[in-house]
Amino acid sequence: MFVDKVTVKVRAGSGGRGCVAFRREKGVPEGGPSGGDGGGGGSVIVVADPHMRTLIDFQFRPEYRGGRGEHGEGSRRHGKNAEDVLMRVPLGTVVRDAKNGQVLGDMVEPGARIVVARGGRGGRGNCHFVNSREQAPRFAEPGETGEERDLDLELRLLADVGLVGLPNAGKSLLLTKISAAHPKVADYPFTTREPSLGVVSLGRDESFVVADLPGLIEGAHLGAGLGHEFLRHVSRTRVLVHLVDAGTEKPVADLIRDYETIVDELKQHDPGLAKRPRILAGNKMDLPGAGRRFAALRKHAVKRGIKAKNCVAISALAGTGVKELLREMQRILATSVAPELRLDPAPGESAVLTPRGISRVKVVRDQRGRFLVRGRELERIVARMYADSGDVLRKLKSDFDRLGVETALARAGARRGDVIRIGHIDFEYVP
Repeated sequence: MFVDKVTVKVRAGSGGRGCVAFRREKGVPEGGPSGGDGGGGGSVIVVADPHMRTLIDFQFRPEYRGGRGEHGEGSRRHGKNAEDVLMRVPLGTVVRDAKNGQVLGDMVEPGARIVVARGGRGGRGNCHFVNSREQAPRFAEPGETGEERDLDLELRLLADVGLVGLPNAGKSLLLTKISAAHPKVADYPFTTREPSLGVVSLGRDESFVVADLPGLIEGAHLGAGLGHEFLRHVSRTRVLVHLVDAGTEKPVADLIRDYETIVDELKQHDPGLAKRPRILAGNKMDLPGAGRRFAALRKHAVKRGIKAKNCVAISALAGTGVKELLREMQRILATSVAPELRLDPAPGESAVLTPRGISRVKVVRDQRGRFLVRGRELERIVARMYADSGDVLRKLKSDFDRLGVETALARAGARRGDVIRIGHIDFEYVP
């Protein structure tokens, strides 16, 4: 079963909490705080695996979770970091954030990796909070919560040559003749329900990959027929072979109209395909009248921009002209410049998650009258603090002063008694 589009939930592990401990040793009169740090949570990482072909495994495992870091211990013992979780995907998989559609990465190189959910950092033990005024802090940080998100995984096959055309043009039969692939071949529309890949070998170090794509019909780019689900795979191919059924009993005018239908569907899906090298292959030349019909179609195609030498007459069933077609594929692949097939992340965004760091504090007011204080570093500090002792509140006040929280609130018009929300925690504002 070929699966080329799935949605997966990923959730990184949280960090372990820091430890509150004090050193007590014989002969050491002033041991002091000795709480160790918690271990980091496991991240979720997407890895491009050249041995995978579809995304079917994700239908049986729709969620990936990283492990939690172990808690810190006394004597400054650091908790064990959790192992990262690897999500292996086929080459050509596009990874998007399901919420906003942003491209996080395009897995076109074997072994490529991107972090899609970063594990939470472990909390610091109480030994980190010793200063001139606080000699014996009795608090530590809890571990940071791991990131989570929904991902849309979309596979776009990586092939050198793509076979396109109307249903029953003979694409699947041609693939069986030029490679070891065995797609289903039958005399009825939409025989091919999923793309098939075949490797063509013309000699030592002369091979390329050909993809048989399901038949297209008019309106495919809008969702008509079966081919609309697989148009995305066309954009990955370097050369397009447009196969037409020249043995049909249709008038030449209808044959030309069918040819233009496929050309228009490709342009509607991706305007860049109009510049992609294209070969016109007239199939079923062993049938009566096929030569005359293909000659008229070739004349029309040359007027529309296809080179005459890129028009090849074949019979996939009899095998005539197939070697000439393969040589033409190889020639174009060897002489043409490969198009850029990678989908880059949005401008200004990174293929991996945005690095952590101190961000400028912003204050906005919601419809309920609360003042929402936003800032990556500030929200991280609040989420990692225990708020059950005076020691913690003093440390929190120090961080607020350092980040300019009170100044930002004053500028926003906050007054005594107003509700201040930072992350998911509400505070009462006291200037």
